[in-house]
Amino acid sequence: MPDTHYDLIVIGSGPGGAALAHRLAPTGKRILLLERGDYLPRSPANWDSQTVFVDGAYQASETWYDKDGKTFQPGLHYYVGGNSKVYGAALFRLREKDFEEVRHKEGISPAWPLKYDTFEPYYAEAERLFHVHGQRGEDPNEPPSSSPFPYPPVSHEPAIQALSESLTQDGLHPFHLPLGILLDEKNGKPTSTSICIRCDAFDGFPCLLNGKADAQVMCVDPALKAHSNLTLLTGAYVSRLETDATGKSVTAAHVMRDGQQERYSADIVVVACGALSTALLLLRSASETHPKGLANGSDQVGRNYMRHNQSILMALMREPNDTIFQKTLAVSDYYFGADDWDYPLGLIQMCATSHGAQIRGEALPGWLEWVPKMPFEQMARHSMDFWLSSEDLPRAENRISYDGERVVLDITEGNMEAHHRLKKKLEQMLSKAGAHPVLLERSLYLGKNIPIGGTAHQAGTARFGTDPATSVLDLDCKTHELDNLYLTDASFFPSIGAVNPTLTIIANALRVADRIKHRLGSSASTKAP
Repeated sequence: MPDTHYDLIVIGSGPGGAALAHRLAPTGKRILLLERGDYLPRSPANWDSQTVFVDGAYQASETWYDKDGKTFQPGLHYYVGGNSKVYGAALFRLREKDFEEVRHKEGISPAWPLKYDTFEPYYAEAERLFHVHGQRGEDPNEPPSSSPFPYPPVSHEPAIQALSESLTQDGLHPFHLPLGILLDEKNGKPTSTSICIRCDAFDGFPCLLNGKADAQVMCVDPALKAHSNLTLLTGAYVSRLETDATGKSVTAAHVMRDGQQERYSADIVVVACGALSTALLLLRSASETHPKGLANGSDQVGRNYMRHNQSILMALMREPNDTIFQKTLAVSDYYFGADDWDYPLGLIQMCATSHGAQIRGEALPGWLEWVPKMPFEQMARHSMDFWLSSEDLPRAENRISYDGERVVLDITEGNMEAHHRLKKKLEQMLSKAGAHPVLLERSLYLGKNIPIGGTAHQAGTARFGTDPATSVLDLDCKTHELDNLYLTDASFFPSIGAVNPTLTIIANALRVADRIKHRLGSSASTKAP
């Protein structure tokens, strides 16, 4: 019978699980990485907008329920690399002030129990590990950094450069979007050996060339190649975690693979399935010693779910926008407020260009009837596309839970006035730039509507803190109630700020990996390259 005991089991191969496994693989300890999906198939369909956005071909075929009992499909992707296989690779640090208490009109964004300076060195390592391209000194709200970006910023194409210059003339501070990308450029063009070719299928698409710095490409595959002590099992769905009789220690992961039940044990277990799926695993693992779910004596598992208040806006411009790689610019001037608003508004960033199939797949609003009739491909050619994020405040009532076998995601929107004001700022920005845009709110992203099904920025559900009565994890992201169970996805977030969460997930996973390395007793070097 094969040996099914490991020094460490990591559940989930997205950014949090993959970064931790990559960092600990050089220790020589036996590590098992469990992924419920398989490798995402590489095919021309990866770059087909009908396949990706309208058909949602790479999305999990699950049915969840909202608080009113209506069904929806969550925007989850079960592949090696997790959701990062289709993410936009915008890798921001949280702002320094995001770690403090921040007052919004509708409530308080709580302070983190650890501050920015604890995470800063790990942010620097995360940027190196994920090949982040950017330029220090452009973003007016960027936090202090101990090192420059490891790679130069991704250049703007002419239309985006013109927009940047216009915004600058209007007193704003547009900056190059920090991107995790395997791109080598010369004079704004990919070199002959660059993996990324600056195509129009980046944000939301799987990369056919593996030119996007996702968790599979940057962590899983290199670690497997270099370290035989790391084992990856795909198609391995963890149905529950088993504990010893005292309930103080996880003793095994029960796995369904190829239609068979399997059981794997480890000295230490790390769960990194994403904030939603991690909470569900803990809830499924209820037992006599943990009747409300594993590590859930506080009744906080699944609660305080956050996902940003988000909009994708397509500005229909009078002039054609022939930009191919559009996702290169961001504006944070309104991140913490504006001259006419004392509270934070959020972040404006470019997203990938619209495709005709996406627009065709959406129900266009009636007020667009006056727009001159044009084919969907023409409409896409005249678009300039923006992703707006405002902070979603944690609420105990916003939660994921089970109702029998049903998964219920209960969300009540809040803090939306800030988001509406951010949209107005975008309209003003574009109007002052001479664009006179018609703004269309896009509803189709990765096949699903953003408000409920859009789970790309999932966070919360098992926040960390010092009080076991109000938090699930301690400051090392170990569960308060079990001595060998850690979480390293965004479930630990007490608040979410208004920037994409992935870089913070990676940085924290590296931080937690150092704590686990100490427990494992390894003397091997685990510095990220």
